Amino acid sequence: MKKPNTLTHALSRRIVVGAAAALALGALPAAPALAQSKTVLRISSPAVPDDWHAKMWTVFKDALEKSAPGEFDVQINLNASLFKQGAEPAAMARGNLELTTVSAADIAKIVPEFSIFTAGYVVRDPAQQQKIFNGPIGAEMFKTVSDKMDITVLSTCYLGTRQVNLREVRNVKTPADLKGVKLRMPGSKDWLFLGESLGATATPLAFGEVYLGLKAGTIDGQDNPLPTVKAAKFYEVTKQIVLTNHLVDGLFIAISNKSLAGMTPAQKQKVQAAAQAAAQYNNDNRRKEEAELVEFFKKEGLQVTTPDLDAFHKTVQAAYQNADYAKVWPKGLLERINATK
Repeated sequence: MKKPNTLTHALSRRIVVGAAAALALGALPAAPALAQSKTVLRISSPAVPDDWHAKMWTVFKDALEKSAPGEFDVQINLNASLFKQGAEPAAMARGNLELTTVSAADIAKIVPEFSIFTAGYVVRDPAQQQKIFNGPIGAEMFKTVSDKMDITVLSTCYLGTRQVNLREVRNVKTPADLKGVKLRMPGSKDWLFLGESLGATATPLAFGEVYLGLKAGTIDGQDNPLPTVKAAKFYEVTKQIVLTNHLVDGLFIAISNKSLAGMTPAQKQKVQAAAQAAAQYNNDNRRKEEAELVEFFKKEGLQVTTPDLDAFHKTVQAAYQNADYAKVWPKGLLERINATK
């Protein structure tokens, strides 16, 4: 038998190995092609991981994976790690971001009429908040937001209700009872106006200085939702919480119109449902936490009192209507909001 040529054998072996490698390499693009078939949904949020409106994004992701398995690649970015707080709407308009939560204040920068939802005593409670934004008023306002900001609001999240927290106990029934009280407010003119409308002497002070300010008596009180009062330990240097309920705050889960336009009708419905499930999770847990905190503060020795809310409501709304703030609000909108039960 003739012995095979060593060179020929080696060349043949290289050709076979090369062909096998080529086949293997040729198969590699299939994986990226499969990944590219998923709709990427990048989420940017300034929320810290332990907050309810951070945890709700996991609910959103899980809901989508259940209703549309393998169709979406949901990427959650917390702690403002992807975009700074307030920069998200512009990123969405450019197509650099798909999903985020936007505040009423952020929206009002582009849609001035939305500033009505940053005013005191416009929204009465979390239940009314949902009725307002899930009804005709919400549909009208969100259409304007879509037209002007190129984003679509999918659901409304309850962020908390701001209350007055005082260093010393006072008999507070009406705004007149807060006269002379140095009430710390965030430093912008909008916040200071709200503090003045409550009857107090609005005093700007950085959040990080509030604890020591209360302890030393340079301020007489501060306002924040109850979870913030606990987290910042303001209850250690105050003696009373007045449940004024003066601002029911919210966040809106929004998606870029560009991203939404690339989806099938079925996918749009699933994304909407996932956003509503996420908001419901946040809302239920936040309201439960607030209810439990009333008892927590009582156990810590604070007096928790409820004033004449009608008196506060009328006084504060009158202050806004007599100022420039109300000039950009659509005619009749405040009355429609007040009539929403």
